Amino acid sequence: MTTVKCPTCQKEVVWSKTALYRPFCSERCRTIDLGAWADGSYAIPSNEPPEDEEDEEQHPKTDPEE
Repeated sequence: MTTVKCPTCQKEVVWSKTALYRPFCSERCRTIDLGAWADGSYAIPSNEPPEDEEDEEQHPKTDPEE
């Protein structure tokens, strides 16, 4: 029987088809992990500016009344 640690709480989880939330131990831990992705806690750092900032540098917005 293979076991893994729940990524959220580190509890041992049996890796099987009957483990509904694998690799998580419960729906609660799965939801906590999803929330961390949604709020940016798991963001991967980058040296490149976000696409919208890069576009503005290449094509500055102009005021149509100018």
